[in-house]
Amino acid sequence: MDYQKLAERLLPGEYPSPEFYEEKYPPRNLPEKAEVTRLAPSPTGFIHLGNLFAAIANERVAHRNGGVLYLRIEDTDLKRKVDGAVEAVIRALKYFDITFDEGAEIGGNDAYAPWYQRQRAEIYRTFVKKLIAEGRAYPCFCTEEELSALREEQTAKKEITGYYGKYAKCRNLSEEEIYKNLDEGKPFVIRLKSLGDPKNKITFRDAIKGEITVTENDQDVVILKSDGIPTYHFAHAIDDHFMRTTLVIRGEEWLASLPIHLELFDALGFRRPRYGHNCSLMKQDGETRRKLSKRKDPELSLEFYRKEGYYPRAVKVYMLTLLNSNFEEWYQKNPDADLAEFPFKVEKMGKSGTLFDLDKLNDISKNELSKLTERQMADFLRGWAEEFGTEAQRAYFKEEEKLLAALTLCMGIGGKKRRKDFKTASQAMEFLSYFFAAPESYDESGLDLKTRKTIAEEFLAVYSYEDDAAAWFSKVRSIAEKYGFATDMKEYKLSPESYKGSVADVAEVLRIATTGKANTPDLWTIQHILGEKETRSRLKNAVSAWEKA
Repeated sequence: MDYQKLAERLLPGEYPSPEFYEEKYPPRNLPEKAEVTRLAPSPTGFIHLGNLFAAIANERVAHRNGGVLYLRIEDTDLKRKVDGAVEAVIRALKYFDITFDEGAEIGGNDAYAPWYQRQRAEIYRTFVKKLIAEGRAYPCFCTEEELSALREEQTAKKEITGYYGKYAKCRNLSEEEIYKNLDEGKPFVIRLKSLGDPKNKITFRDAIKGEITVTENDQDVVILKSDGIPTYHFAHAIDDHFMRTTLVIRGEEWLASLPIHLELFDALGFRRPRYGHNCSLMKQDGETRRKLSKRKDPELSLEFYRKEGYYPRAVKVYMLTLLNSNFEEWYQKNPDADLAEFPFKVEKMGKSGTLFDLDKLNDISKNELSKLTERQMADFLRGWAEEFGTEAQRAYFKEEEKLLAALTLCMGIGGKKRRKDFKTASQAMEFLSYFFAAPESYDESGLDLKTRKTIAEEFLAVYSYEDDAAAWFSKVRSIAEKYGFATDMKEYKLSPESYKGSVADVAEVLRIATTGKANTPDLWTIQHILGEKETRSRLKNAVSAWEKA
């Protein structure tokens, strides 16, 4: 068969030579040991924790020795494309401080652009035409109905599904049959003519998992679809070569496609990049572990962390804890260090499924937020509120002095020990709400409504904004003593049956009357932040509510 003639018939016209692209996209001029890595999502609008997991690893590897991290958009499947998806990817990763050096909607080194695969169609066709001319690719005229019937037959026979061996019926079409189909205008795709034998095994050195053994590829995969756009498999091989990618860190779900990718690089005559397949993120579900699921687990989506208001550094700290086995020990010794200083190593990445624990992330988030100043915390909360907060929450920032005072109290700033009450922006804003709005409901107390009402009335009668903390507490003690509550906690513990309760119960009633909550930081300070007018108003509201209840 005249393969050169067939190549011209299938892809007519002049295309730049392979050598042209080798010159156009030369090897990058980078320092020794520098790596070129990439993130290459599809524009589906859903970016998940696994993307961030890989992005952090790729970013750390690239920037460890002066390398490059770029963003490529794999938009070969128009059916899955969602408007605004690329911007969503960039926005989500920027939130977590992932810095790209170049890429889609980012710019950078235009020498390796464009970064959208659909804009690189001519490059792919050059190499498809080359493979056809070499007898390594051929047209396939099978319809969707025929391919579906083929899969059903293979499934019924319990055989591997796919287009291979005896099932690759277009592989051995005669020249006459091919041209007859073309003359009749039958649509076609281009398939790779695989030379692999499933009886043969390949030992492959994975950058993360070490030596692994895979079966040679024998699938005649589609490399160019009927619309002239390549499949992911083919496009990624071309792009990784000409963007001069040196290391591909991706999810272990891609291990199944590895034999195809290895054969494609060999067929194209390209040097293979190194591949590292990172472990899947798992979740404890009862007695078993399973992969995080888009359908079952909202925490898989990165949008979840932005909407909840997780502190970006906290998420990154936790991801690095999962990514490198020695990070946690390093971070304990360097708790305030720039995370870029950590000597990240691909070899330290986990080889099997990693358990993702939201409770552990919450603990890390509380710890990281507790390190902030009140001003830094206010700025973080403002950024979240502007995008996700309610109108009432955004109004908190109009009372900046009150907000900063509330944060100073609630974070324990200036005290002996920092409080760790805040885990996310959304939770913190809810926590702070009683500083800006009178309670609409009240937590329960161990005391009856009549006693609660009496305590609030008594305190309202003697309350003075001018009292210092000692004078304030003295009045609380007097009320406690008057109504049969123990004023000495040691005495109360020795003989609780002798009292209606303790002074702590009296203080709790006043706390609930002021904030609606049974547990808050120091009540005297809260009332001082609220001011005399607001404090009196809230005590009166509580008296009225308990009277009507």
